[in-house]
Amino acid sequence: MKTSESRYRRCMYFSSNALARKMEKLANESWSKVELSPSHAYLLMIAIEEPGVQPGTLAGELQLKPSTITRLIEKLEEKKLAVRVTEGKNTNVYATPKGQELLPKLKRCVEDFYMGYADILGLDESAKMVQHMNKLSDALPD
Repeated sequence: MKTSESRYRRCMYFSSNALARKMEKLANESWSKVELSPSHAYLLMIAIEEPGVQPGTLAGELQLKPSTITRLIEKLEEKKLAVRVTEGKNTNVYATPKGQELLPKLKRCVEDFYMGYADILGLDESAKMVQHMNKLSDALPD
């Protein structure tokens, strides 16, 4: 059944989650090439592009709770892709050389993901939709 045919099609909660599940599937397919989830990949890209980034900054950038960021970092540490370093009162996150080597592949995954959904929805429609979703998300309380 199509989402637009469901009895709950007028519910933003239902519709946004249906869309999120479909986007998650597309994203996981894109990032399977590097054997990382999209969240792990985005976090690693930030650590590569901003060496020494702090977990709080990652939480804000990725719109995730600090506890989730901690779990993501731990998994990247297990894979030897990132490391946490305590510097004074701060904990900073760095990509390891192994993690840094993945940057071109990670960027390709981002591009493949974007083109995957843009091919389905259209470039213009995709851009408008993302912009509108960000505006709606910013309007809602955290």
